[in-house]
Amino acid sequence: MRINFNVPPYTGKEMDYIKVCVENQKICGDGEFTARDNEWIEKKTGVSKCLLTTSCTHATELSALLAGIKEGDEVIMPSYTFVSTANAFVLRGAKVVFVDIRPDTMNIDENLIEAAITPRTRAIVPVHYAGVGCEMDTIMDIARRHHLLVIEDAAQGIMATYKGRALGSIGDFGNYSFHETKNYSMGEGGALLLRDQTYVDDAIIIREKGTNRTLYKLGKVDKYSWIMAGSSFLPSDMNAAYLYAQLEIADQINDARMDHWNRYYRALEPMKEAGLIELPTVPEYCVHNAHMFYIKAKDFEERAGLISYLREHDILPASHYIPLHSSAAGLKYSTFHGEDRYTTKESERLLRLPMYYSLTNDDLDEVVRRVKEYYHFS
Repeated sequence: MRINFNVPPYTGKEMDYIKVCVENQKICGDGEFTARDNEWIEKKTGVSKCLLTTSCTHATELSALLAGIKEGDEVIMPSYTFVSTANAFVLRGAKVVFVDIRPDTMNIDENLIEAAITPRTRAIVPVHYAGVGCEMDTIMDIARRHHLLVIEDAAQGIMATYKGRALGSIGDFGNYSFHETKNYSMGEGGALLLRDQTYVDDAIIIREKGTNRTLYKLGKVDKYSWIMAGSSFLPSDMNAAYLYAQLEIADQINDARMDHWNRYYRALEPMKEAGLIELPTVPEYCVHNAHMFYIKAKDFEERAGLISYLREHDILPASHYIPLHSSAAGLKYSTFHGEDRYTTKESERLLRLPMYYSLTNDDLDEVVRRVKEYYHFS
C-alpha cells in the first residue's frame, strides 16, 4: 500500500543508543536505558514505580499476579478490547465478566459495572480506548465501596490524561504498550505502573523470575535466591534504548500526531454534520494522545465497502476488535452481564484511518479525499 495504516516511529537516534548497549556489553534487562525509560515514565505520570516489561500483555499478567487473582475469581472489563486484557486473568483461572460499552467513547459503561459485581469479583479493568480516559472517578468510587482493585489497561494511553491525571496512574496498577503500532515503540514492549509503594517490592521480585536478584545487583544481599513464584518480564536493554530515543522527544511526536488528528477532524467534520459518518468523541475533562483517528460508518456493510474502496486506491485502513464475548475463547472463559446494546453494533461500524508520526499532510489529505469520494461528498 502506498499509504500504510501504521509506520513505527523513528527519530534517528535509536541505532546510536543500541550501539551504546552493545559497546558497553550490556544488552540484557535492567540496564542503563531501562532505568532511563522507567524514570521518564515515573516523572511523567507521578507513579511510585514504573517497571518496563517485554509487552503490555506481560505487564497485565504481572498485574494479575500482584493482584493475587486465582481460580474462581471474577474480573469485570469491556468485551471491546484486545485479547491480552482478558488472557491475563484467564491464565490465573478467573472468569471474565464483560459489560457493555458507551457508544460515544467506546469505553466501558461505568454505570453498568456495579450491577455485575458478585462476591467473587476481585477487580475492575477499564480500557482507555484510543487514549481517551474512562470515567475513572466513578470507577474508583465503585472499587472503593466494594473493596476491589482497579487495573487500568492504558495500552493506548501514554501522554493522555483524565482530569489532569495520567492514564495508567489512577488505578492500583496501570499497563502501557510500546508495540510497534503505538505512539512510542520498542518493537515489542510495555510497562507496569504502580500507583503507590504497596506492591513495589513484590513486583520487582516477580518480574525477576521470583528472585531477589535486583537486591543482589544493588549490593543489598550477597547472593540471590528464589523468593516467590515469578517469571521473566524484563525486556532487553537494546529495546529500551530504542524506546528512549522517542521518549526524549515525546512532546514533539505527540504534537505531530495531534496535528494529524485535528486535520482529519476538521476535514471530515462537514461529513459528520451531513449525517454521513460519526467522528470520535473526547469528553472535555479528557486530554487524548491522538493514538488513532476513526470514523463510524452507518453499518457493517457500508464499512466493508469503504475498506475495499480505500484499498483499491492504495490506502490501508483497519477495523478493530471483534468483541471478545463472541469468540470461541470468550464463550468458554467469560460471560456478558446485561445486554449487548452497543459493543457489537459499534464495533462493526468503526474504521481506523492511517495515523502515525511520519504521516504527511499530502497523504492524509489523500485519505480524506478518497473517503469523501466514496460517499460522493464534495
